[in-house]
Amino acid sequence: MALDAHLETLKTKHDELDEQIRTAIKTPSSDDLHISELKKKKLALKDQIKTLTH
Repeated sequence: MALDAHLETLKTKHDELDEQIRTAIKTPSSDDLHISELKKKKLALKDQIKTLTH
């Protein structure tokens, strides 16, 4: 049960980062470094989710 809750938390954070990335990309004054950091965090979450589900 705790694993399911943890997975849901990770998936929620992943979705939130995805939205932040989309918003940052649409913003002309956004910083490429910031977008890159968000993408790295999103990828790390994806890896964690994959590890826990396989």
